[in-house]
Amino acid sequence: MAAANFWDNQESAQAAVANLKSLKAITTPLNDLTSAAEDLTVLLEMCQEDPEMEEEVTGEICRLEALCEELELKSMLNGQHDSAGAMMTIYARDGGTDANDWAEMLLRMYLQWAGQHDYSVSLLDRSDNDVAGINSATICVRGSMAYGYLKGETGIHRLVRISPFNSEGKRQTSFAAIDVAPEISDDVEVEIDEKDVREDTYRASGAGGQHVNKTDSAVRLTHEPTGIVVQCQNERSQHKNRASAYKMLRARLARVEEEKREAEQAQKYKDKARVGFGSQIRNYFLHPDQRVKDARTGYSEGNFHSVLDGNIQGFLESFLRWRIGQD
Repeated sequence: MAAANFWDNQESAQAAVANLKSLKAITTPLNDLTSAAEDLTVLLEMCQEDPEMEEEVTGEICRLEALCEELELKSMLNGQHDSAGAMMTIYARDGGTDANDWAEMLLRMYLQWAGQHDYSVSLLDRSDNDVAGINSATICVRGSMAYGYLKGETGIHRLVRISPFNSEGKRQTSFAAIDVAPEISDDVEVEIDEKDVREDTYRASGAGGQHVNKTDSAVRLTHEPTGIVVQCQNERSQHKNRASAYKMLRARLARVEEEKREAEQAQKYKDKARVGFGSQIRNYFLHPDQRVKDARTGYSEGNFHSVLDGNIQGFLESFLRWRIGQD
């Protein structure tokens, strides 16, 4: 990083910085723990001579136990792409306008979580609904172990509430689907035969002024062998949108290969009907009571609004522990 030409290639430089952060996220607390363990030995000796130090020693032991648990959790993030950025797509599913609104609520939830944990986020694609909320949106979350933490969010998220869009005040159940794939650097080989990819261009929707109405800048790619569809319309340039769309496609294909490898070698997804994309993984209730419960791990939170404000770390960590138990 000290080299004079380090920043000549912005993408590779940013990847190197991200890699350094990921390494420091492990080595810094590990070094702190090793040093603190040595200090604890001295404290224990001092406590034998001065019993009044017992409370201080107890507090330090509790702190080190918490640090050990945090490191143990990070050790679970050992997948091939766990240290990579995460490309997350949120789709509105069944539930009409409520589902569109719910999809936007989830988008905000993940943006809030990212901000709280010092992740950077870029918007790759967003399709707004005519009435409220979004039809879909794709974001890229970059930071230490972003994909490792977020990959368990893939699946159906179900909301039960009194609908704000129903004049009769009836209870409404709505669904949103989330798909998460790793952001793959150009150094990682992902074979894509361009003959297998159908490209469609169309006019971008949403903000953008006269430019949006005059050019077909948005790009949609369909990988015919797998049926994977990605699209990007956030950039004004069709060339940039195409590059971003191919990046998204490489990420999705890499995730497919990762799941195949895990299923074959470690059988990490024994119950794919519960884990895979298109399955219900979490329930969010605003009526008759407030609670959020993960259908896989059983982990729950009683404060619905706190969860929607981005406090989802408990769900992410419980999934990591649950997944280890499934291996």
